[in-house]
Amino acid sequence: MQLIYLPSIRTKHQDAISHTLLATIHALASDYDVIHYHGVGPALLAWLPRVFKPRAKVVVTFHCIDRKHQKWGTLARLALKLGERAACLFAHQTITVSKTLQYYCSQIYNTDTLYIPNGVSRRASHYGDQLIRAAFGLSQQSYIVAVARLVRHKGIHYLIAAYQRLKTDKQLVIVGGSAFTDEYIEELRLLADHSPNIIFTGYQEGAILDQLFANAYVVVHPSESEGLPIAILEAMSYGTAVLASDIAENLEVVKGHGFTFRNKDIANLASKLGTLLTQPKAVAAVGQEARGYVMKQYAWDDIAKKTLELYRELAGVVATTDLAAERV
Repeated sequence: MQLIYLPSIRTKHQDAISHTLLATIHALASDYDVIHYHGVGPALLAWLPRVFKPRAKVVVTFHCIDRKHQKWGTLARLALKLGERAACLFAHQTITVSKTLQYYCSQIYNTDTLYIPNGVSRRASHYGDQLIRAAFGLSQQSYIVAVARLVRHKGIHYLIAAYQRLKTDKQLVIVGGSAFTDEYIEELRLLADHSPNIIFTGYQEGAILDQLFANAYVVVHPSESEGLPIAILEAMSYGTAVLASDIAENLEVVKGHGFTFRNKDIANLASKLGTLLTQPKAVAAVGQEARGYVMKQYAWDDIAKKTLELYRELAGVVATTDLAAERV
């Protein structure tokens, strides 16, 4: 694998598309068999290799209906809607990361897509809490956590409001950074009202993120819109139970393997959280069952093999597995 780093215009509206343009120009000047675009925004440029490098095969992964995200204005939503059409029109093969998105593309764009979900890596059986204890004063089972980009459609404001209705000694930990959404983060901090029990860790990765996931009492994912939520898959892979909003994309993962609350309903979220806080054995049991489930259904090794087989099929190399069953 060779990683090639290219610049971008670091603004909210130009970051992804400027980087995609430079990456496409690089790809057109190179001898690639397959050019793979990720997301409906970058898919706006998927027509370029179809016109200027017809030998190459184009793949687009449809990760999410991005136009539903509240951070976008009217023109950006229109562009993302066009990107959805481009993802289904210009690709030799469109991948959808959830069954919900696969059905959406079938119904809205009459496109047969290949289902290859997001996934998770195998985790260690145990993680200590030394790093999170030193950094944030946290210990095993002492906190509720949410891990997400701090953008409005992730629903963190619902979680903070619900948490403030509870009487608990468990802290609320918000893990994530800005995505050109500094105003929203300031809104969240004002909503938290300087409570010492609500901790904003900022963006985290590596060993400290491992410990934040693995040692939480429960992971809450209150998102209003998703494709297939990697944060939920990751939480489950650590054996931590998940409480998620009941949107279709979340239910695809947690139904029967986690807990849900009514989307955008602060009172219902507070009620469900309050109940879970009184049932530690049930919460732990659901978390352990969920770990086995996601490692069977969403393991990155299996997903990587499916993606490689698609590349081989498009490049004219004989495939060793049958991908037809994953298409609609």
